[in-house]
Formats: sequence, C-alpha cells, structure tokens
Amino acid sequence: MKLWHKISGALAHAAQYLVTFGAAGLFVIALLDSVAVPLPGGVDAVLILLSTTRPAWFPIYAAGATLGSTVGCVILYYVSRRAGSRALARFSAAKQARVRDLLERYDVLAVLVACLLPPPFPFKLFVITAGVCRMNVVRFAIAIAVGRAFRFLLEGYLAARYGAHAKELLAQYYPYVGLGLAALLVAFFVGRNLLRGRARRAEVRGQ
Repeated sequence: MKLWHKISGALAHAAQYLVTFGAAGLFVIALLDSVAVPLPGGVDAVLILLSTTRPAWFPIYAAGATLGSTVGCVILYYVSRRAGSRALARFSAAKQARVRDLLERYDVLAVLVACLLPPPFPFKLFVITAGVCRMNVVRFAIAIAVGRAFRFLLEGYLAARYGAHAKELLAQYYPYVGLGLAALLVAFFVGRNLLRGRARRAEVRGQ
C-alpha cells in the first residue's frame, strides 16, 4: 500500500511538471496514457485546463494530445503484436472473441468507432487486439488519429469557449455525441457497402 502511494505521488508530480510544458507536455501525457501508464488527471483534464488558460491555443493543444495518443497507441499495437495472445490474458475470453469478431468484420471502422465512444468502453482492448490480429498499421494509425482529433478538438473548443464549465458539458453531452457520430459512421459504411454490392451485381447481370 505504501509503495502504491509513493508511485501515485510520483505520477502526480510528473503530471504537474509535464503540464508546464504546454502542448509538448500534453503530448507526453497522452502518449503515456495510451501505452497504459495513465497519469493523474488524464489527457482530457489537462487539455481542458490548458485550453481554458490559453483559449487561442486550443488547436495546438488538441494536436499535441492527438499526436501523443496516436504514437502511444501504435507503440501498444506493436508491443501487443510481438506478445501475441499473451497480451490479451487479462481480458475475458468472451470479450476477446467479441472484439476480434468486430475487427475481422469491420476492420478500421471498428477502431474508429472505439475511439469515439466514451468510457467505460474498453478502447485499449481494441488497440491490443488490433496488434495481436496484425491489422494494417497505417490504417490503424489513421483511424486512431481521426477519432482522437475529433474528441480533443471538441474538448479544446468547449474549454476555450466555456472555460471551467466545459467539463460539465462534456460529461453531460459527449456520450450522446460520441454514440451519435459512431452510429452515423456505421450507417455510412453499411450503406456504402450495400451500394457497392448492388453495383457489382448490376455489372455481373450486364455482362
């Protein structure tokens, strides 16, 4: 217990120190959070704090958080890829099978939707499974970057506009925004696949 308190205190001091570096510090915090070394406060809280303090800089802070999160997820992807099924040992077999099925069926779309959904959605399970399944790393990184950019830009904008009230607004509305956007993405890709299927069948009939 004493060791845990010491570790927590050290992480808290590290987070406070990194915040003083602005976007660069936020990059490091986001990177560590994405490789499963979360610092007290978290990426979202630090982004909101910095954007509230310097509203005009919120796009820069969002970019730092997005880049750090993407790099961290790619690192975790490669660690999981190397570790293989051992990386999934702490997750139940049912969850592993469900996420693996989603990635095999929807590929990059599953990762993008996972980025957008709010906690307690098991986002890191998708990252680890993507590594274990050897998903194309370029498509994986693009999905992470797009999903995180949307989230962090939204948080930064709200913090720049509404200050400390941004946390309350995000807590109240982001789950609906994330779920709504995820539903739209799924509908778009399903619709596109249906149209492609019809076009192929039309070509076959026309030959």
